Amino acid sequence: MVVDEDVATDRVFAALADATRRDIVRRVIAQEASVSALARTYQMSFAAVQKHVAVLERAGLVTKERRGRLAVVHPDLGTLAVATRLLDSFEALWRARIGRMEDLLAAPPPPRNQPAD
Repeated sequence: MVVDEDVATDRVFAALADATRRDIVRRVIAQEASVSALARTYQMSFAAVQKHVAVLERAGLVTKERRGRLAVVHPDLGTLAVATRLLDSFEALWRARIGRMEDLLAAPPPPRNQPAD
């Protein structure tokens, strides 16, 4: 069963699947930027960068604020925190599994059945 939270999470990870969008998120976390300023940093059209920002905005990873003629992009750290918590839970699960495997490997082997003489 798919719940609304799963759809939102899917949207976040689909948006982050693209290297340009991940870079845009990194840039706006470091410092807010207008879409036009972002567009100057990539070898693609303004429209292409604008589409990337729109995908990030639909996923809730960034927000845009109008300042006169500029659309200034800000990160949504709350959405990033939700994604981080999900990844952290996966990491905890795998670390626990690795810990159990290490315990099994460190345990002495069970005694072998001796053949009858």
